Amino acid sequence: MSRDPHAARTVRCPQCGGDSRYAPDNPWRPFCSARCRSVDLGAWASERYRVQARPSIDDGDDLTSLPH
Repeated sequence: MSRDPHAARTVRCPQCGGDSRYAPDNPWRPFCSARCRSVDLGAWASERYRVQARPSIDDGDDLTSLPH
């Protein structure tokens, strides 16, 4: 039995963890709703999502003052 390649799949909503229809008829995909999409956007806007990084040599910092 083969799967229909055009059938929508269900994925986990990145915000609430509920089911979300990942298909063109879901305007909020991969989110399940406009609310979840807005909450996620708010988190990005308030910089709650961060990735720690080491300073780059190209940042213009004087690395000679760092402890060895």
